[in-house]
Amino acid sequence: MAKKTEKETKNKNIHDVEVKIEGKSWDTALDKVFEKKQKTVKVDGFRKGKVPRSIYEKKFGKESLFIDAADMVVQEAYAKALDDSKLIPVVQPEVNIKSLDEKGVEFVFKIVTKPEVVVKKYKGLNIKPEKVKVTKEEIDHELGHLLERYTELVTKDGKVANGDVAIIDFEGFKDGEPFDGGKGENYSLEIGSNTFIPGFEEKIIGMKTGEEKDLDLKFPEDYGAKDLAGKDVVFKVKVNEIKEKKNRDLDEDFFDDLGMEGIDSEEKLRDQIKSSISAQKEMDNENKYVDELLEAVGKNVEVDIPEQMVNEEINRLMGRFEEQMKMQGVSLDLYYKFTNSDEQALRDQMEKEAFNNVLYRLMLEEIMKQEKIEVTDEEAEKEAEELAKKYQMKKDEFLKEFGGIDLVKYDLEIRKTVDILKELNK
Repeated sequence: MAKKTEKETKNKNIHDVEVKIEGKSWDTALDKVFEKKQKTVKVDGFRKGKVPRSIYEKKFGKESLFIDAADMVVQEAYAKALDDSKLIPVVQPEVNIKSLDEKGVEFVFKIVTKPEVVVKKYKGLNIKPEKVKVTKEEIDHELGHLLERYTELVTKDGKVANGDVAIIDFEGFKDGEPFDGGKGENYSLEIGSNTFIPGFEEKIIGMKTGEEKDLDLKFPEDYGAKDLAGKDVVFKVKVNEIKEKKNRDLDEDFFDDLGMEGIDSEEKLRDQIKSSISAQKEMDNENKYVDELLEAVGKNVEVDIPEQMVNEEINRLMGRFEEQMKMQGVSLDLYYKFTNSDEQALRDQMEKEAFNNVLYRLMLEEIMKQEKIEVTDEEAEKEAEELAKKYQMKKDEFLKEFGGIDLVKYDLEIRKTVDILKELNK
């Protein structure tokens, strides 16, 4: 039988629910654990898998079965805790064992439920989105970037100058010995890009094709590799070829290389650039507007958010960040090393964002309830189909990745609520 303790009266959203598993359920769990251990345990005089229960318990003690048996029945106990208490958790519970012996196990589940949310004001906040304006300078700047991307590299005679691309062979030595990662052949180095350690690129300026030179340098004190940080080194460098950038003209050849349909003149290209900048600004302004709107409503909300909800959101953000780092080929351990930080520092950094995410979610759910916003099953199914097409997936595969049709429906409800919020604050 599940029972709630007095803690519930001290904090309305945190409930300690006790559940005891005993009798047949506990005996069955102990039997299953013994059968599993019997297959691997070694006892002199008995073949593996043939040790009698009495001999096993005499040698290892009955207690050796208890923890594994508790693990086996914890889900059963949690289901019973929810069923008997009728609580609806908003995060995974904290689980502790209150008692554990041959008669049974008693769990204490700390179940966190949704806090009460009071939104005192969410209409007429007089927050407006910024109007989009694209200047000639912005178009010129983007056009310059575009021309730079299509710049041609042409081999030149003479000396290496800032902005040139030097094709070099190099090898680094510390105390007369080559070090790992310090060698390259026919490496294309743009002078002025600050790709290499300070002083490297500057010392190549003025070298000629075929020239060899020893560069006396020092690694920065905060360099990632400790065996090189702050150390004096020598790089032996040979310049194989020098290339300079040749600016492109806005001519027919350039538009052919650009390969943009319908763009065959400077005027049309500028119009396209203006349209692209405008669309990006519209999106940025919309995101900024929604953020400002949510922040303003959030200041008018009364809610006591349990720290467990914030911690779970931090865990989600940490997982997303780790995936992003993996896509860049960087593990979290490597990230901590490069940034001279640790997991706790990263969690602290994410705490404010996590708190706001939880606050805004609870706030929007309350507004959703007050405005009677609903999403039909048909709307959710249609949205799932459209999203599956967008991500070039089968609908079933998409729903599995996304988390099911209920999450699609919830996402739509939140978006509808944000749209209503915008309408109410025009």
